[in-house]
Amino acid sequence: MNMMYDCIIIGGGPAGLNAALVLGRARKKVIVIDEGRPRNGVTRETHGFLTRDGISPSEFRRIAKEQIGRYPSVSFAEDAAESIEGTDGGFQIATTKGTIYQSRKVLFAAGKKDLPLNISGLEPVYGKSAFVCPYCDGWELRDQPLVLIVKGAHALHLAKLIAGWTSQYTICTNGPDELTNEEREELSLHHVAVFDSPIRNIESRDGQVEHVVLEDGTIIPCTGIFFGPKLAAGSSLPQAIGCMISELGTVIVDSTGKTNIPGIYSAGDAATEMYQAITAASMGALAGIGINNELAIANWDISKP
Repeated sequence: MNMMYDCIIIGGGPAGLNAALVLGRARKKVIVIDEGRPRNGVTRETHGFLTRDGISPSEFRRIAKEQIGRYPSVSFAEDAAESIEGTDGGFQIATTKGTIYQSRKVLFAAGKKDLPLNISGLEPVYGKSAFVCPYCDGWELRDQPLVLIVKGAHALHLAKLIAGWTSQYTICTNGPDELTNEEREELSLHHVAVFDSPIRNIESRDGQVEHVVLEDGTIIPCTGIFFGPKLAAGSSLPQAIGCMISELGTVIVDSTGKTNIPGIYSAGDAATEMYQAITAASMGALAGIGINNELAIANWDISKP
């Protein structure tokens, strides 16, 4: 008979790891299922995480697993969850390696995954001199000439934001700008150049951006890029079991990470559009507390004389 875990955590990023830490310290039997391919694996450093500012994603995970290893009720499986069935108190998860796990609760913390943008030259610089989050990497590119690859209302929002780090930036919409006349006028008043010609190529050397070349022949020198990614849910299982999902593929949760499906929680990038490691970790901690509270109440009720 398969072991019944108190909680299965799907995803081993900051959210899943912090939930595992909380639940391990609460003496709950937990397994973290993670295939070891984190979205932030392309970046050299993780920023904005107090006491860990500038740490590499791999080192962050190494330290986290080392510390979680002090708690014997937590284990790890390098695998991917493939299907889920069951109800609160009795979930069953099958993995790509053919293992079946049973658990009382489930936490989805598999984050999101990048979809191809089909921009020539972007892949070699992603995580080195092209980034998606100015809060994570804006400091390193301060006062430098940047290109923002973004369109529509988000272009104006990012332009306002980036101005806190540098006054030298150009917007490339890589096709129709999708801006309103008012948005174009506001960008023009602030002397922000906008190019809507498609991007031919991003030229770089050793991961460092040098130019963005447009199809109309325009060449824009720059030393860094911020771009709007296209994202999809890191796991299809929350939707498969009936969790409410937003248009952006985000699992809808309450303040403790609880979904609309009893016994199912979600945390981290899977459940927010605030893509920061410290935010994910805090959501994982809150979900861990919520899960442990439910388990404690259930155990108390079972033990009534």
